[in-house]
Amino acid sequence: MSQLFYLKECSSTNDEIAKFLLYENSDFIGLHTFNQTKGRGQYGNVWIPTAGKNLAYTLAVNTQDIGCSDFIFNYYTAILVRDFLAKLAESEVKIKWPNDIILKGKKIVGILIEKKKINQNNYFIIGTGINILQEKFDEISNAGSLLTQTGQAFDLEELSSGLHDFLSEHLKNTPSDQEILDRFNQDLFRKDQISVFEIEKERQNGIIRKADDQGELWIELENDGLRRFYHKEVKLLY
Repeated sequence: MSQLFYLKECSSTNDEIAKFLLYENSDFIGLHTFNQTKGRGQYGNVWIPTAGKNLAYTLAVNTQDIGCSDFIFNYYTAILVRDFLAKLAESEVKIKWPNDIILKGKKIVGILIEKKKINQNNYFIIGTGINILQEKFDEISNAGSLLTQTGQAFDLEELSSGLHDFLSEHLKNTPSDQEILDRFNQDLFRKDQISVFEIEKERQNGIIRKADDQGELWIELENDGLRRFYHKEVKLLY
């Protein structure tokens, strides 16, 4: 059964969600706050939103309900968040590999997926941070919000509830791995465009060609030809 809980403030919704998985059949349990004090990003990055302006949301999904690999599940989650926001924003929304969401050239969403064993069950813990009403981003020049990118002030509670319902419904029936991979590449940010990348502290022009089912990104580089990278081995500068 799908349920959505709310905390006025918490350190991290990904950490706190375990307290809400009380029953053996707990599944599609969501937790959200508009004041997260110690949010985590991918690979140890820190994500600290402005209180009362943005959403920190976590969904716990029992892994036995998911038939795809971790990499493909990661892609599918990014696709769903992209689809939900594209409908809201009525604009083109892209996925920056592996799972940041880009609206009109600015990052508005970061996703962190962890696997945890809680009460004898294995879960995907899907943490999503969405910039909604924040207007200033002094330290992160490539970040934006739904407000800065669309001019619309969305209701925080309505958006949270809508996202929870959307993810819970669509994650109950995942498409085939190939369908997910095709969709992910279709919406991949900067795909088939000349971009600048930072590799081992050196910059080089290249073109993103595809993301594969192993979680790697294939880039055709100006000097080195076609190479594949895991996350943190390459940085897209935009």
